[in-house]
Amino acid sequence: MTDRLIDLAETPATVRVRGRLLTIETDGQPPITIPAAELGAVAIAPQATLTGAALACLAEHNVALVVSDARRMPIAMLLPLAGNYVQAERFRRQATASLPTRKRLWKQIVVAKVRNQAKVLEQIHGTDFGLRDLAKQVRSGDTTNIEGQAARRYWPQVFKIPDFRRDPDGEDGINRRLNYGYAILRSIVSRAICAAGLHPSLGLHHHNRYNLFCLADDLMEPLRPLVDYHIALRADESTLEDSRLGPEQKREIIEPLMGKFRFGNTQRTIFDIAARMATSLVKVFEGTAGKLSIPELWGRETKVGQK
Repeated sequence: MTDRLIDLAETPATVRVRGRLLTIETDGQPPITIPAAELGAVAIAPQATLTGAALACLAEHNVALVVSDARRMPIAMLLPLAGNYVQAERFRRQATASLPTRKRLWKQIVVAKVRNQAKVLEQIHGTDFGLRDLAKQVRSGDTTNIEGQAARRYWPQVFKIPDFRRDPDGEDGINRRLNYGYAILRSIVSRAICAAGLHPSLGLHHHNRYNLFCLADDLMEPLRPLVDYHIALRADESTLEDSRLGPEQKREIIEPLMGKFRFGNTQRTIFDIAARMATSLVKVFEGTAGKLSIPELWGRETKVGQK
């Protein structure tokens, strides 16, 4: 199976089903026919039209549907409710996981995230600015907030803009690109969580009654540096002023994520990596494994400074 991400957020589109094929019709373009089994995620704009059969087909094939707002930023996701026949039991184990277990898993996630941030800085600058040493200091539950300490070293360096501040609500070009890339990553991880029979709202560390994707926000943390790196390759101070998020900018964010990355001794897609992370979490909850399977990147070989 090929996991493809189709972005229809830039133009009005109509999506229908013929057999097990999705037909995508856009203004002025010949219809495109794609087997639903080849899709991993579909992003749509408010003006898109999907038939009920198309929605059901996407759900049956475990395809994440990402809905964008008028600014072309993702604001919602449609995910299949029943991804696994043992889902109820897995929900129960997930909901009753002990605090020590959740704290131990969060430590592993933070360590992996900081190490991957270190690799980003090594790719860009040839040095990790002390992040590897910080990763060694993470305690269970990250009680000393090494994640935050690493962020304070990481963000001023990754874009080579000392005054840059990571702001999820920022309207500058870099923050908007990061938000878009993270939203796509979140949809991929959420899809994997549902397919593994887990509930995306029951997080290990993130807890918010208004956030239905707390677990996705946990598991995607070590993967965020992938987005950071490929945006950093093309970013400079002028990117801060360029808040456009059109087809070209989105393509520059999405295309690198559709490649293969190192996972152990093999090369795997981001969809497969997310699935393996979610499946490993199931094993931890069931007591058949002691830790998560988390990738330590690097995969795609991209030269520093490559545009």
